[in-house]
Amino acid sequence: MMRTVVAAMTIAFAGMSPSMTHAADAPATPAETQALDIAKRAIAFRSVAGPGNQTPQLAAYLKSVLVAGGFATDEISITPVDDTAYMIARWPGTDPKAKPLVISGHIDVVEAKPADWQRDPFTPVVENGYLFGRGATDMKFDAAIAMAALLQMKREGFRPRRDIILEFSGDEETRMKTSALIAEKLKNAEMVLNIDGGGGHLAEDGKPQFFTWQGAEKTYADFELTVTNPGGHSSAPRKLNAINQLSAALVRIGNYRFTPQVNDVTRTFFVEAAKHKTGAIADAMRAFAKNPADEKAIAVLAADPAYVGQIGTTCVATMVSGGHALNALPQRATANINCRIFPGVKPAAVMAELSRVAADPAVAFKDVTEGSVPNDASPVRADFVAAVTKAMAKTYPGVPVFPSMAAGASDSMWFRYHGVPSYGASPMFLKESDDFSHGLNERTPVANIRPAIAYYRSLLTDLSR
Repeated sequence: MMRTVVAAMTIAFAGMSPSMTHAADAPATPAETQALDIAKRAIAFRSVAGPGNQTPQLAAYLKSVLVAGGFATDEISITPVDDTAYMIARWPGTDPKAKPLVISGHIDVVEAKPADWQRDPFTPVVENGYLFGRGATDMKFDAAIAMAALLQMKREGFRPRRDIILEFSGDEETRMKTSALIAEKLKNAEMVLNIDGGGGHLAEDGKPQFFTWQGAEKTYADFELTVTNPGGHSSAPRKLNAINQLSAALVRIGNYRFTPQVNDVTRTFFVEAAKHKTGAIADAMRAFAKNPADEKAIAVLAADPAYVGQIGTTCVATMVSGGHALNALPQRATANINCRIFPGVKPAAVMAELSRVAADPAVAFKDVTEGSVPNDASPVRADFVAAVTKAMAKTYPGVPVFPSMAAGASDSMWFRYHGVPSYGASPMFLKESDDFSHGLNERTPVANIRPAIAYYRSLLTDLSR
């Protein structure tokens, strides 16, 4: 197996673009070989919610790797939760009074139907410089590299001052029940490095453009809108119709734009990202960072799906249902409005604003959000920024490093809810055209392994002292 992995890595590195060939300057190290081996074995577990969920078995495999690498068995716990499980591994530090440094990730993946893929999603394949399989991007590959880096540090005799805790949740892609349980257990942490967020951008020619770490994410919320009516026979229409009333409210909401907002993270993102863009989008980024009320800039950014979520709260209708018979007036009509709320804004305030926009007292609103809690942006801590900038300089010299905000939800939400600073800090670099997380034929360049291990060793060394 070891010879096979080394050969696969050699072939994969050889197929990478010139800007990534620093990964092929020397034969694979034991840590690099182990990272790919762990990733391939992890992808083979069908860790998908529902019948046959193999997340518990995957957690057991990862525990066995950590134990073989020097972790004590009693330093690693696997906790079953419904059909899944989560794992927490602790590397004890020399100072028991120091708060722990947490490395956070997840080992569940979204569903993947083999019939839709060019390759079986749960049969890992290394081809043309890429690792293919469900979890190659989100996020079994990154988990494997982080583990390999930790085990390399152990082999070298490194001793952290504060505990280093590696935790993997088991339902981040669905209910986040394990995510919440882990954050509750580890709410005394000094800092969380979420390796399921952040990352580097490659140009389409493979040249590294910039790296962003995530310092904030939007709050997920679902609001149910309901209109009820006595109904009646469809041959005798009435002025008040539940479907019509709800539809009118949805149109008003769809046409509404929440007041754009910026914070330290997003302002810095727009200023720095503008340096790597051209034309109207670059001008809009600079103008918005300077004045978030600039209507011209707002119009340009709002029209771009990649940036509309960065300029404030967004709400969109995602489901609608109404009526009970083809020949009857509707007695009830309901819809779901999904919102991604800007950090620091309370969901109740957004629901109240939507109710005002709907402008119809017959439309009842209800917060039906599950698996989400409001969270503010993490502070821009100097120690983290210095450590991540130093680690990136060692692996991708000269590549700009700046913060970003995630429009989606991650496990960081639960830690921030408890007041623990959490930062998306994955070192994986991708082209936009190669981002197939949650989609078909998911893949990630194997050449990420060498620089990512060096990055983790630097980052973890500095932040665990």
